[in-house]
Amino acid sequence: MESSAQLAAMGYQVTLIEKEGKLGGHVDQWDFLFPNHRPAREIVDSLKQRLISKIDLKLGTEVKSVVRNNNHFSIQLSNSEVLYGDALLLSTGFDLFEAGKKEEYGHGIYNNVITAAELEQVFRENNLRLRLSGNTRRIGIVHCVGSRDEKVGNEYCSKVCCVTGVKQAIRLREALPEYEVFNFYMDLRMFGRYFEDLYREAQEKWGVQFLRGRVSEASEDISGNVVVKVEDTLAGRPMKMSVDMLVLLTGFVTSKGTKKIGNMLDLEFGNDRFLKPADEHLFRNHSNKDGIFVAGACTGPRSISETITDARAAALEIAAFFRNTEGRHE
Repeated sequence: MESSAQLAAMGYQVTLIEKEGKLGGHVDQWDFLFPNHRPAREIVDSLKQRLISKIDLKLGTEVKSVVRNNNHFSIQLSNSEVLYGDALLLSTGFDLFEAGKKEEYGHGIYNNVITAAELEQVFRENNLRLRLSGNTRRIGIVHCVGSRDEKVGNEYCSKVCCVTGVKQAIRLREALPEYEVFNFYMDLRMFGRYFEDLYREAQEKWGVQFLRGRVSEASEDISGNVVVKVEDTLAGRPMKMSVDMLVLLTGFVTSKGTKKIGNMLDLEFGNDRFLKPADEHLFRNHSNKDGIFVAGACTGPRSISETITDARAAALEIAAFFRNTEGRHE
């Protein structure tokens, strides 16, 4: 959306192809954002307003095939329409790790084991108390579910999970002041501006408790509480705790759309299975194919602000590509 707005403002004819029936992607499913608790809808609405009547928007549409003819692309769409373009920008984003693959946590088996994305929907629907059925007045949050995990083949950090867990812990304490909230983590990676401030606020103002250790198993007792087993690596002892709800912070994985388009265009993938830029330092928005550009989380985990910055950079790279192409044709 941001790249389209930037390119349209520069006078280029832009067609945005979106497979879903609406714009906004994962952000449109979120409630409030870190680090300032801004409503996610503000971001999506602002981007939408900048796109009104400035681009050709194809909603509910998928790319079926792409054929390159010299310096031009022919794109066959799922609605049988054929488009022609001089440059392609892939912003196919990410998927969330399927929590059910970590069977030891019981997602999809126990009612009170949910993902962070599902918790955001509970926040948006304002029915948190209705969602809780246990009697412990405790909530657990598990970090790094599907990230930094050799067993599932994802050895990379998803970057935003830690701060998301901190943000959600604060939101839970705001909504349920009588509840204790525990974050189970391996290492806290609060890399962004104000993230450490948010972490400190969670502890000092809201009393969120952070326990260093990976949860090894979750089960359900007769009362519907979730019983978690975890090793407190700082204290050097195993622990067992019952919670009313267990929240799993699932990480980023390559989206199905990224795999499909990447393979279709014979693009290079990194060992983390995200698209590989032409140069990690100098040409992060270039693919290994001339005229094909990349932006956002299709090349790896990104925060929202990083994605928007990356999108603007991609638009500038495409504009430079057009200028250079015109120069070669003179």
